Formats: sequence, C-alpha cells, structure tokens
Amino acid sequence: MNRRDLLAGAALALPAFAARAQSFPSRPVRIVVPLAPGGAVDITARLLAERLQPVLGQPVIVENRGGAGGNLGADAVAKAEKDGHTLMLGTATILAANKFLYRRSMPLDPIRDLAPVTRVSTGTVLLVVNSGRPWRSFAELIEHARRNPGAVTMGSSGTGTVSHLTISAVSRAAGVDITHVPYRGGGPAISDLLAGTVNMMFDVMPALMPHVREGRFRALAVGSAERVDFVPGLEAVPGMRELLPNAGLDSQSWYAVTAPAGTPADRIATLHRAITGVVRTDDFRQRLEPLGFRPVADDTPEAFGAYMRAEERRWQRIVEESGATLD
Repeated sequence: MNRRDLLAGAALALPAFAARAQSFPSRPVRIVVPLAPGGAVDITARLLAERLQPVLGQPVIVENRGGAGGNLGADAVAKAEKDGHTLMLGTATILAANKFLYRRSMPLDPIRDLAPVTRVSTGTVLLVVNSGRPWRSFAELIEHARRNPGAVTMGSSGTGTVSHLTISAVSRAAGVDITHVPYRGGGPAISDLLAGTVNMMFDVMPALMPHVREGRFRALAVGSAERVDFVPGLEAVPGMRELLPNAGLDSQSWYAVTAPAGTPADRIATLHRAITGVVRTDDFRQRLEPLGFRPVADDTPEAFGAYMRAEERRWQRIVEESGATLD
C-alpha cells in the first residue's frame, strides 16, 4: 500500500473513531460507593454525580455497596464491564491501605485491578473530646494520658480506619498509651462519645462538626500538619506541626475515582475531563469546604496513578507501624 492509500485510509477511519468517542457514555454511568450511605464519601459522590450528569449527557447513579472495609464494592467495580460506565469513588484506605490490612483476604490489588482517573477531594480528621471532660487543649489531654497510661480511651469507626491509624501514630509520637476502642462504624462510636463511655475520637469532620458547633464536643486538634482554617469554627484549632513539631505527622485522607483496569484510554480521558471540570468549579469547592474537605484534581490519570503508588508505600508504613490487621 502506498503513502496516498495509507492517508486515505486514515482519513476514512477518523470519522468512525470520532463517532465512537462521541457515543460514550451511551447509557447511565454508575458510581459505586463501597461504604454505607450517609457518610462523607457518599455525600461527596452525590455532589459529584449531580454535577456530572449534564456534562456527560447521561444519568449518573450512586450505588452503595459496603462490606469488608470497602473491599466488596471495590472488587465489584474491578470485575465490572470495562467500558467506562462503572466507576468507584474510593478512599485512601480502600485504595492504598487495605492491601496491608487484609493481607490474606484482600480480593483485589487496586494498583493492578483498577484504572486511575483522578482524585476529587482531600481532607483530614478532627480530634474531639466530650465537652464535659476537663481537657481544654491537646497538651492537657496528652499530659493526662501520660500520667494515667491506658486510662484515656479513644473510640474509632473500626480497626484500620484512618481514625485508628491516626491515633496510633499520634500516641507513638507523643509517647503515651491511649486505649483504642474500635466500633462497627463511626455512628456507634460517636454515640458512646456523647454518652461519655469513651473519652475522645479522631474522625472525619462531616460526622463531628455538627456536635462541635452545638457544643457537645470540644475540638482539640486536626490530624493534618497544618490548620484547616477554611472550616468555620476551626480557625484556632492547631495542626500536628504545631503540636508535635518533630513527628512529621500529616494525616490526610483523599477520595478518588477509579474504573476497572482495561477500560479504554479514550474513555478514561473523557471521564477525567468531565470529573476534573466539575471538581475545579467554585460551586463544588463551596459545597465541600464546610464539610472539612477541599477539591483536588490530578492533571492526568497517569499523574494520579503515580500518586496512588506513592500513597500505597506511605500507607504500608503507617499500617505496619500500627500493628493493625483485619484478617
């Protein structure tokens, strides 16, 4: 075949390729949230879905598939049809930490089995105590824990969650013994903190801030290195760099969109453009920031993939230092 024939063939192929690209998505897009409804991930997914629908020109449906710390939903997405119509909004723990928490029972390898699209938000955890407790600062709480080893109890939403891993790292850095009390979800832990059954809790801000604003909880610290002064009411709450300056602590959780590995690159690119376009709007930022999260969008799917691999190494160290296991 000569050069003229090759060029003619390519010219004929371009409209067909464009038609295929324009036909996606051709039916409703499903965003799987691998956790129970009502939490911060679910709220974020619904904010995203509502704004994606007019951009993609198809309904965008949020489906909750909880279980096994998010692994059941993640595995279902990994095994879904590789056509870009099934996505997951996952967390740092699901995408980077669970592999080391569920060493024997992890049904998938997120790096291998999921295709990166982009992060959509990042945030930290908040340390609160029941407002009836005497501690008015992080230093007072730590000093009490130091004088009374094991007496201070911290509820968490479960072993291996970001709340558990954060208190484990903080306890080591501060040189104190705080007793971890895991619950099956954040709701029961918050109920017991309200009742005074446990003393303190690190957890995501959307679950805790209503109680802080109503005076039932007192906020003593954030798990990130820096303050989160964009959240009304937390402007004066210190971060870890102020409280434990030599520990290098920066507990950040992030939420991100992935698709089944093997999804065509052109469809991943279409999804990336649509999602990052939404995430970068003022509207999305204004809805997220009061929840304690900030939008973040990766420049390319490949950039997010590199970030995810780096985060896997970081979370492996955090999990191994905590001694947590869920097998």
